[in-house]
Parts: sequence; structure tokens; C-alpha cells
Amino acid sequence: MTAALTVRRMPRAFDPELGAETREKVSDVTSEQAELIAGTAGSSPYLKGLIEQEAPWLAEALQQPDQALSDVMAAVRDLEPAQLKPGLRLAKRRMAVLTALADLAGAWPLEKVTAALTDFAALAADMAAKAEIAALIRRGKLPGMTKEDIATAGGLIILAMGKMGAHELNYSSDIDLIVLFDETRFDPGDFYEARHGMVRATRNMCATLSDRTADGYVFRTDLRLRPDPAVTPVCMATEAAERYYESLGRTWERAAYIKARPCAGDLAAGQRFLDALRPFVWRRHLDFAAIQDAHDMRLRIRENKGTGGGLSIPGHDMKLGQGGIREIEFFTQTRQLIAGGRDPDLRLRGTVPGLAALAEKGWVPADVAEKLTDHYRAHREVEHRIQMVHDAQTHKVPQSEDGIARVACLMGIDSAELTSDLTRRLSEVHELTEGFFAPGQTVAPAPDHVFDQKILARWPSYPALRSQRARRIFDRLRPELLSRLSRAAQPSEALVALDGFLSGLPAGVQLFSLFEANPQLIDLLIDIVGTSHALAMHLSRNASVFDAVIGGSFFDDWPGQAALQAELAQALSAESDYETQLDLARRWCKEWHFRVGVHHLRGLINSAQAGQQYADLAGAVIAAILPFVAAQFAQKHGPAPGRGAAVLGMGSLGAGRINSQSDLDVIVIYDPLDQDMSDGSRPLATRTYYARFTQALITALTAPMSQGRLYEVDMRLRPSGNQGPVATSWASFTNYQRNEAWVWEHLALTRARVVAGDAGLAKDITDFRAQLLAEPRDPAKVLKEVSEMRDRLAAAKAPAGLWDAKNGPGRLMDIELLAQTGALLSGSVQRDVHAGLDGAVAAGLLQVAEAQTLKDCYDLCWSVQCAARLLSGKTIEADKIGEGGTAFLCRATGFDDVEQLQEALQNSYTTAADIIGRVVEEGTDGAQ
Repeated sequence: MTAALTVRRMPRAFDPELGAETREKVSDVTSEQAELIAGTAGSSPYLKGLIEQEAPWLAEALQQPDQALSDVMAAVRDLEPAQLKPGLRLAKRRMAVLTALADLAGAWPLEKVTAALTDFAALAADMAAKAEIAALIRRGKLPGMTKEDIATAGGLIILAMGKMGAHELNYSSDIDLIVLFDETRFDPGDFYEARHGMVRATRNMCATLSDRTADGYVFRTDLRLRPDPAVTPVCMATEAAERYYESLGRTWERAAYIKARPCAGDLAAGQRFLDALRPFVWRRHLDFAAIQDAHDMRLRIRENKGTGGGLSIPGHDMKLGQGGIREIEFFTQTRQLIAGGRDPDLRLRGTVPGLAALAEKGWVPADVAEKLTDHYRAHREVEHRIQMVHDAQTHKVPQSEDGIARVACLMGIDSAELTSDLTRRLSEVHELTEGFFAPGQTVAPAPDHVFDQKILARWPSYPALRSQRARRIFDRLRPELLSRLSRAAQPSEALVALDGFLSGLPAGVQLFSLFEANPQLIDLLIDIVGTSHALAMHLSRNASVFDAVIGGSFFDDWPGQAALQAELAQALSAESDYETQLDLARRWCKEWHFRVGVHHLRGLINSAQAGQQYADLAGAVIAAILPFVAAQFAQKHGPAPGRGAAVLGMGSLGAGRINSQSDLDVIVIYDPLDQDMSDGSRPLATRTYYARFTQALITALTAPMSQGRLYEVDMRLRPSGNQGPVATSWASFTNYQRNEAWVWEHLALTRARVVAGDAGLAKDITDFRAQLLAEPRDPAKVLKEVSEMRDRLAAAKAPAGLWDAKNGPGRLMDIELLAQTGALLSGSVQRDVHAGLDGAVAAGLLQVAEAQTLKDCYDLCWSVQCAARLLSGKTIEADKIGEGGTAFLCRATGFDDVEQLQEALQNSYTTAADIIGRVVEEGTDGAQ
């Protein structure tokens, strides 16, 4: 048994005599409940009528209000079609009087009141719709449908929009619905007949709910939120609606779909439709352009509704007026549109839960969210009481003193207190929200540098500035941009770099909106374009990576490969389409790649850390994407035979240190066990299966898509190189390494590391590598091979100059080769260069001091190489990388000026080449 209605606050009677009259007509209630009835009936003519009409039922309902609510809903579910219209109207009367008294008494919180109204509206729509569908099926007007299809309304979908979608229906609200039907449930030839039937069912359903009879009405229905309502039928096919939103959908429709919810009819089909619409509603980039769109909508509403004047409480629109409910909803929904595409936790229908989530994620200050939540609830309660007076679909405070007094009486306060409280709340909401949509135009200080007017004059001709909207935003942004540009170390040089960035930008609205909302990002942009040409060009083609900077964790500590892999795998799992998954992986990888570059550029990490982070990222991408490639391939050819495949990272990837431009050296090894064929709809022989699977993996990594490519992949280190199969069986790999591999292939194996694939196979590969490297070798033979390799490398590629830290004697590849030699001869399983040089000491090739010297030389070469790749993507020329680039190069290598760096670099090459040359020469002499 549920508890009786508890009175926590008491309305006052505007007309005590009328209140007392109604109180006498309801018996068997407590004294507090009687006072509640008198206060309500004495202020609301509408509720007075309902109380008197439902007096016998109400007396019992007030003793068990929760049970009474359940009984009303149950009675509706049991209605026969012939009794639907009067039955729904009876239920509406009882729902209206019960929720009103529970609300006025403070017995139910606002959320329970609005949820009860919303759930009743959904049930009423569902019953009315299914009754119409059942009638059509009985008369054979829905081809192919039977009685079994009534439970899902024959594919009729009713979406609750606005407050009904968010479970926030107000007291006298109409209900905003979009009605669709699942055309896939009908034969194509029956489409027009089916649509005709669905349109008729929709119209009749609306009539059932909204027609006024002697018993009243249920809900006014509004179907105008559907696509292009002036020319489309009241019920559309889902496919037609999808096409509309994909091609013509506007920002206000995206905002409307934040609250959309399947509420009646075929709920599963409704959810499928919303899932298909997710990319339209939730953009993958941070959508700051939505701010201007929302502001424009606010201005149009003010103009059309005449709510744009000053604040005056009599006649003020609590929904659309200054500081009203819509301001809070727009504030919340616009921020959800901005960030919800990247963060599913923000995709909440309710205004209050939405504000809480935005505050938790740092998009709204916690105190602002708390204040707006309090004002929202207070506004909604005032709105309810305005509507309770006459059951009018209005949101306006009454103009007359008596009208205001009635509302105040329902709230248990006087008119002066109501007016004062509303003035305070409306003013504060306006102050908190207006600055977000229409921030004060702060005038940027005039730049104290005279910029090249020829450069500035050509900006309007660039692709990013060709649209009128982009030019408008950029015109507002330009003073701030030039002001910050003038504060750069070399403003003219920075302008040229920025010009290059703008010229390569394909579109501008989103990026310019991002900068306008976050002007601090302009400094980061100027820093990047003034320092790194390669990163600037990457930015111009992938401006959406700036979204990551706004996300809040951009400058946090590096999470590590395991966390990265888990994050990407989770994001990929949320998508069902394979191409969408591959595009998502590219977008995700670019953001993290950009993060490493910015951290390196700003000195937050050194070159060694950058190299490790780039390698972590590559490993995470391969490991996360491999299962999805496997699943896609298995759809056609069946699961992988045997234990599946593993990806062996070679070279710099295996060693865990790559630069921003590195390609990935990999070998794919598979173990079919005893299986000769795959088991699928199109089975393949094992060798063919893994060859094609490997090609699918390489395509997933390298194919240029709408978001570019992930990595370039090099497979030439596999057994037999380009002449061998692209995938190598486990048995072939072990046999080749034991019996056929060249010394250089064993040297390459010293850096090998499994980065993805079957855990058991990965362990076997790792154990085999350790055993193979532990086998004794003839140092003289190895060093003779190394000498020949050095000669071949020198003949194949000469250094491109002093700044080519990779190729040539005493440079990166030369030191790495000696480190691999040391690892091989000492049997070391460590993969990094420093450990390999220690192995060379253990093998007697180097003195400890020589090994330390080579480590220092290697670290310097790596710092130059890593910085150079970030600056230009190719070998740099110190006199062409600009002052910003030179400063970064010196900072990355620890030198005060570039002349010192040049001298140190030349000495490093000479010293390292001498040491390596001696080791190799002595070894060669020993072999002879």
C-alpha cells in the first residue's frame, strides 16, 4: 500500500468562497488535503471543475496517489477500441487533477510530475495508433500485414520530440510528434498503398487525441517538426526522412533530435532510425559554428514572438522571453551539439541531466550549471501554475493583477514576492546565457606591426573564405588574429607562414568558429605555423585536430600504449560500418599524432619521449584495428584458420622509437595449425587466406580515405623480401630464420617486437627470437657482413648534407647497425640502441667509454632527426626553416645557437664514424 498524499506546501485560495465550496464536495480526505483542495479550487477555475467532476475517485486517489497513477495507466491499456476516445479523456482528467495536486502540494518533485504526464501521453499515442493500425489490417488496407503486426503498429514509428522526448512535458502542453513508417516491412510494389494507410492512421490517431468532445480532449498534437511540413505527408517513410536530414537538415533540427525518443508504435524501428541519424545530429568535430546558428534562432524567435524587449513581468513569456526556459535549453543543447559528437556521455535528452553532464566534463562551470538548474526548475513550476489556471497552452505571465495574483496564490506566495523572484531569476538566466551566444565585442588592440598588404589582400580569394558565412566569421576574427600575430617573435615571417596555412585550408566556417569561441588557440596556431611548416600543412588539411586541444586532457601526461589501444578499440566498437571504423581510426590517430607534435614543439617532451610516444601510438593503432579487419574479412571467408596472425614490428617500430614521418616496417606471421582451408561462405586455402588478409590489413592502414591514411607500411623485411609471400607461416618463419636467413636478417631481428595478434603466437615468436639471438656466432663473420652492408648503404644513399642525421658514416643508421651487431653477438634481447651498444661492450667490440660516446652521438642525431621531421618532413636547411624553426631545433637539441649545434653535429659524425670504422675494420681483418 502506498502512502497518502503528503502536503509539503500549500496553495492559497484567490477566491476563498469558491475554494470552500469545492472542499465540501470532496469527503474522506485529511484536513491538510482538504485545505489543499480549497486553495487549488479557489485559484484555478479549471482545476475546480476537475476536482468536482472526479470527487469520488479523487478522495480515494489522494490516499494512495502512486497506486492511483498506476491504476489510471493500467485502465488505459485495457481500453477496447470502441471505448478509446471517452476512456482516454477520463484518464486525462484524472491524470491532470492528480498531478496538479501532487505538484502544488510538493508531494512529487518536478521530474516525477513531468514524467507522469509524458508517460501518459506516450501510452495514449500508442493505444490510439495501434487501434488505427488494427482497423486498417482488419479491412485489408495495409498489404501483407496480419494481426501479429499490431503489436509493432505495422512499422508505424512515433517519435516524441521536445519536452515529451526528454520526459519534461509541461502541464498543459501539446505534444510534438514526428510520425514515420518502416517501408522495409512492405513490398516495394505496395509502397504507395502502405503510405496511404499510414497517413490515414496518423490523421485518425491525432483526431483521437486532440478532438474536443463532451468529455474534453486528451492532447493537442503537433506534427510540424517533421521534414518540410508544408509539402510532406503527416507520415513519411524512414528512408525519405533520412535523405532529407542528410542533404537538407539544419542546425535547429539537429538540436531538436537531441531530445527525440521513440515513444509509441514500433519502438525498435524508431531506435534504428535514430541510430541512422546519429552522424547528422552528433558531428564528429567540435561544432562551434552551432553557437552562431543557435543565436540566430534566438533572434528569430524574439522577432517573430515579440519577446525581444526589456524585462517586464506582466505578460512576460516564461518560455521564449528574456531569461526564460528556452534560453536555458538553448544554452544546454548548443553545448551538447558542440561537444556531443566526440563525447557520448553528453548525449542526454533532459535539460537538467544535460547541464550536469556538461559541468562534469568541464564544458560549463559547476556553479553556472547549478544556478541554471535551479532557475530551470523554478521556471517550470511557474509555467505549470500559469497553465493550471485555465488549462491554457500559454507560457505568459498574466497581464492583469488578478491573473498574477491567481498564479501567486497557487504558489502559496503573494504577487509582490512572485514578481520580485521572477525578476531576479529571469535577469540572472539572461546574464548567464547571453554572454555565451552574444559575447561582448572586445576590440583587439591595433597591431603594432605593419603587415604586408599584398598578403592580406589575397586572403578573400582562398577556398576557406569563399562562403559568405566564413567571411563574416573571419572578419570578426581578423583583428584578434593580426593583434596576436604582431606579438610573434618575427611577425612578418609568422604572417607568411599563416598565409600558407590559410591557402591550404579547404573550408573555414568550423575552424574560424572554433577560434572565435577559443581565442587562446590562435596563439597555438601562430606558434605552429611560425615553427613547423610540416605541422602547419598537416593542420591546414586536418584542421579538426584542434578539437583535441579543447577536450580538456590535451596537456595531460601520456597515457601509454595499453590505454590508447583500449580507447581506440572502444571507439571502433561503437561503429558498425567498416569504412566508418577506418575513418574513425584515422581521425583518432591524427589527433594523438598532433598532440605528440605540439608537446614536442612546445618543449613539454624531448625527442626521445616523442619517439616513444609516436611508436606507442602506431602500436596501439595496429593492435586495435587488427580485430576489426579480421572480423570484416571473416564475414566473407570465415574465421582465421588455426591460431590466426601476429604482426611483428621491425626496425624503429620494433625498437619503440619512430619519428613523425616514419613508415612502419612489419612482418605478418600466421599459424594455421593443421587447417588447410577456412570455413566460410567463400572458403580459401590457408596460404591464400592469410595473404589476402594481410593485404586487407595493409589496405586498412594505408588506403587514402576521407580522413586520409594512417601510415605507410613497408614489408620488405619479411623472409625473402619482396620475392616472398606477404604473410609468412610460423613454420616457414622459424625454418627460414634457422636455416636460410642472412646475417642482416638476424641483425634486423634484434629490433623485432610483436605489436598485435594472437597472444599465444606472440609469445612463441618472442621466445623463438630470444632463443635464436642467444645462439653463438662467429664475430669475424658477422663483422665482415656488417662491413659489406655499410659499403652498400654508403653507395645507395649519400648524406644530403650536415642536417641529414640519418644517412652516412657516424649517423643514425650507422650507429644503429653497430648496436644491432652488439645485440646479436652478445645475445641481448633488448631492442633499443643503448642496450645494443652495451651488448657491443659485452661482446668485446667497444670500450665502455666508446659505447657512451656513441650513445651521446646517437641521442644528438635522433634529436636532430626527430625535430627535423616535425619541422619540414624532409631534410632541413637551417637557413630556410625560419627563426621559429631554428629556435625549436636548438631547444630540442640543447644548444644555445645553431652554429654551436652545427659544430657539435659535425664532430659527432666524425667521432662516431671513426669508432665504428675501427670496430668494423678490426673485425674484417680478423676474418681475413
